[in-house]
Amino acid sequence: MAFLTMRIQDAASGRGTTIILFVTSLGVFIAQLDSMVVNLAVKHIGTDLNAGVSQLQWVLDSYNLLYATLLLTGGTLGDLYGRTRLFATGIGLIVAGSVLCAAAPNALALISGRAITGIGAALEVPTSLSILTVAYPNARRRSRAIGIWASCNGIAIGVGPTIGGLLVDHAGWRSIFALVIPVCILAMALAIWRVPESRDPKGRQLDPVGQALAITALASLAFVAIEGLHRDWSPSILVIAALCVVSGALFVWWEQGRRGALVPLELFANSEFSASLAIAGAMTFGMYAMLFLTPLYLQSIGNMSAGVAGVALLPLSIVFVVVSQFSGALTKRLGARVMTTAGMFAMGFGILILTLVSAEPSLWLVEAALLIIGVGLGLNTGPINAIAVASVPPARSGTASGLINTTRMIGATLGIAVLGTLFALHAGSQAPETMIAGLRMAYIGGGTVELAGALVAFCFIRHDSAEQPGR
Repeated sequence: MAFLTMRIQDAASGRGTTIILFVTSLGVFIAQLDSMVVNLAVKHIGTDLNAGVSQLQWVLDSYNLLYATLLLTGGTLGDLYGRTRLFATGIGLIVAGSVLCAAAPNALALISGRAITGIGAALEVPTSLSILTVAYPNARRRSRAIGIWASCNGIAIGVGPTIGGLLVDHAGWRSIFALVIPVCILAMALAIWRVPESRDPKGRQLDPVGQALAITALASLAFVAIEGLHRDWSPSILVIAALCVVSGALFVWWEQGRRGALVPLELFANSEFSASLAIAGAMTFGMYAMLFLTPLYLQSIGNMSAGVAGVALLPLSIVFVVVSQFSGALTKRLGARVMTTAGMFAMGFGILILTLVSAEPSLWLVEAALLIIGVGLGLNTGPINAIAVASVPPARSGTASGLINTTRMIGATLGIAVLGTLFALHAGSQAPETMIAGLRMAYIGGGTVELAGALVAFCFIRHDSAEQPGR
C-alpha cells in the first residue's frame, strides 16, 4: 500500500484530490479483492457447509452475476442521484453482504450475502471512475489518476489469492469476508467526509425494463448451465431455458433504437468493437473457471493447505502485473492485433497445459502453466480496453468502457457456470482419478474458448485499433 500511496500523491494536485484518488482506488481494490479471495476457500466452504459443486459455483457466480448485470445501471444512478452518495451506498452494501457471508449458517445465506456484495460493487465501481473524472479536469493528471485506479485491479489480483489462502489457514474461511469490512468502513467514511458530491443528470435516464430483461436472461442462462445436469434436465429447467431465450430476444427488441438504452445496439455494427467484447468475454470465461478449479486440485489432490495453494497461484498474478506495465509500449511497437492474438493464444495454451495434471501432482507443471497464462493476461488486458474505446465515437467512450467491463464479468459468470458443471459431470466422485477427468474436460473447454478468442483477434482486430479513436 505504501507504493500505491506514493503513486497517488505523485498524481494528485493537492490534498483534496489525493484523498479522492485514495478513496476511489480503495473502492475498485475492494471489489476485485472480493472476487479473488473466495477461490482459495471453496474447498473449506464446501466441507463446512456441506455444499456441493453447484452451490460453490453459485457462491462465486451470485457475485459475478449481479455485478455484471447492474454495472451499467450503477453509473447511470450515480449521474442522476449523486456519485458520492451511490459510491457510499455501494460500499455500505458490500459491508452488509460481507457481514452476512461471515456469519452464514448455510450455503443459501452465503450465496445471498455474495449477491448483496455484487450489487454493492456494481454501484461503487462505475461511480468511483466518474468521481475521478470530475476531480481531475486536467487531462494529463486525469489520465495518470485513472491509470492508478485501474492498476488497483492488478494489485488485488496479485495479493487476493495469497491473502485469502493465508486467512483460511490461520483464521478460517469466514475471515476472508470479515477482512474487507474495516477497509470498507474506512472508504465509506472518507467518501462521506471528504469527497464532494457531483451529478450530471442531463441526457441520462434509467432503463428499468432493459435492466430487468438483462438480469432475467443472464440469471436464467447461469441457472440452466449450473443446475441443468444436477436436476436431470427436468421440465422446470426447460421452462427456465425458454425464459432465457424469450427474455434475451425481448432485450434485443427493447434496446433497438431506444434513447437512453442500457446497451446501445448500434455500437455493435462496428466489427472491431464487437470483436473486443467477444475477446474480453472469452478471456474471463476460461480464466475465472481456471481460478475456481485449480485451487480445488491443489488442495484436494495435491494436499496443499489453502495458504500454500494461494502462494502457488502467485506467479500468475506477479507476471500479469509486470507484463501489463509494458503492454502500452508493446502495443505501439507490435500493434493491437499481435498483442491481443498473442495474449489470447498464451492464455489458451497455458490452460491447455493444465490438462496434463495427474493424480501425482507436479507443481512445476502447474507453475509453468500459470506463468504462461499470466503473460497472456498481461498482454491482452490493456489493449482490449483501448480497442473498445477507440472503436466508438469519443462521446460513447464511457459506454464502451462500461460494456467491456460488463462483458468481462458475464464471461466470468458463464465460465464458472459452464466449465464448473463440465467438471462436476465428469468428476463423478471425490476419487482422484475421476476428479482429474473432470478437471481435464473443464480445462479443454476453457483453453478452447481462449484460442477461439485468439482467432477472433487475428481476424477482426486491426494493427492500429488501439490508436485511432472513433473510427
